[in-house]
Amino acid sequence: MQQRPHFDESLWVKRIQQSIDNDLDEDSKIPVTIFAVPKILMATDPDSYIPQQVAIGPYHHLRAELYDMERYKVAAAKRNQEELDNVKLRHLADHLMKMELRIKASYHRPLGIRVETLAWMMAVDVSFLFEFMQVCAVKEGKLITRNPSRMDYLINLERRKTAHNAILRDIVMLENQIPLFVMRKLLELQFSSLEMADERLHTMLAAFCKDLSPFQMAESCQRVVVSDCAHLLEFLYNYVVPSTDREKLASIEIDVAEKDGKGAEDGDEEMVETTHVKQLRVVVWRVIYTSVRKPAHFVKRVILSKPMILAVKLPWKVISKIPLMKTLTQPIESMFSDYGDKKDDGEGGYDDDKPPRQEEIVIPSVTQLLDAGVNFVPTEKGISGFSFDSKTLTLTIPVVKLDLNSEVVLRNLVAYEACVKSGPMVMARYTELMNGIVDTEADAAVLCRKGIIVNHLKSEREVADLWNGMSKSIRLTRVQSLDCVIADVNKFFSDRWKVKLTKFMREYVFGSWKVLTFLAAVVMVALMCLQAFCQVYSCHRILRIKALEPDGTE
Repeated sequence: MQQRPHFDESLWVKRIQQSIDNDLDEDSKIPVTIFAVPKILMATDPDSYIPQQVAIGPYHHLRAELYDMERYKVAAAKRNQEELDNVKLRHLADHLMKMELRIKASYHRPLGIRVETLAWMMAVDVSFLFEFMQVCAVKEGKLITRNPSRMDYLINLERRKTAHNAILRDIVMLENQIPLFVMRKLLELQFSSLEMADERLHTMLAAFCKDLSPFQMAESCQRVVVSDCAHLLEFLYNYVVPSTDREKLASIEIDVAEKDGKGAEDGDEEMVETTHVKQLRVVVWRVIYTSVRKPAHFVKRVILSKPMILAVKLPWKVISKIPLMKTLTQPIESMFSDYGDKKDDGEGGYDDDKPPRQEEIVIPSVTQLLDAGVNFVPTEKGISGFSFDSKTLTLTIPVVKLDLNSEVVLRNLVAYEACVKSGPMVMARYTELMNGIVDTEADAAVLCRKGIIVNHLKSEREVADLWNGMSKSIRLTRVQSLDCVIADVNKFFSDRWKVKLTKFMREYVFGSWKVLTFLAAVVMVALMCLQAFCQVYSCHRILRIKALEPDGTE
């Protein structure tokens, strides 16, 4: 293999030795928290994962199309330095240079950036974030007044709502995160204690998440601890899916990888056979082979028999082209379409012992459930509020607010969960469930009318497209609470076939003129079948023989 022309082997060995000797112990204890978006998710909608307005952190810092925001970031750093009370921003950069290993270890991708460049990049970016989130907190009335900012022109809701939303979407993206301890270090320079710094940071993050979260939950952010979060997106995830709810929702998980691995191990054990077992297997196989010959001849005779030839000769294509038959089959197809479109091997499309096998889960849509008598009730308990009462036929669904930012927020929460969480993916399963029940614009309109979806988009069509577009998953997983809801709904819906049959008979047979069409079609099909029967069994010969017998007996 040809070596690269500018590859310095001695320098490479020196760097490797230095990293192993000095940095191994400290580096290995720092978990990776900021990941690149998985390719399978990035391919579905790149704009939801790649920042369009502002770059935060090293992943997208050098993109030319984002350079226009640099002057606002630098201006924010200058104003932040004025508020530090004789503490220069250079001191923050010096502190961050000492934290180089900790910062680089937080990123999944290797960062080929000089330590000084990385430190100043973090100092400027964290100053921008600090000022931006102060604006959100002032909007909530939770912070003291501050000095006027040039950035108000960009992020003030009344003056530039479009730019404000664009920055919000960029800040929440997975690849646009910076470690939260960098922001804590900035606040340490302003306050006398770390506790006061954490309190201020928690206030800003809580106001930010309340403004950005799609879910309306009371006091959820109070349970999120700043020191337990690696970055802003993780704080938002813990706000949306608190730890108590994750334990409640995910107490039982069936993971595809674990099932496959266990099955492989079991298969390896079964491959171990003794000599006696092999001999017994050969003898049993010979007995089965010799005994199966007669059934095989019988099956052959059945296939070549006249009834089978008759079945082949029936004009199925002609029958299917008859207008009357189309009229007959349309109501029958409509009766069973609810089951044909979404079918599964398990009862009601659910099996506790099998992981989900397709991207859209098996569950009836909102309009189908509404026609079946199900009532939809909103709740502000968040994702853990999903429930179904089979006695009262009430499906409780958490209230979700959908606006221009919601799709980006939901997609990045799912991406973060897929990269970090080893257990069941609660957010991914929630989006799959909403994708399953919302198929059309009519489904979205029902949920909006019930107050479950607070729609700030242009139409219900955009709501349906949002949920239907979120169908890709990293891996298949189950969440006990949500899957119990799916199983209960499917069981109720599958038990209603008798009701649908009664409705079919009343509308298409007894209470409509279509009964005449039905009878005419049956008679026509019977005549065509009789014609095919006579072609196979020679009916004219049988009739002629019967006519020659005077008493009808032999």
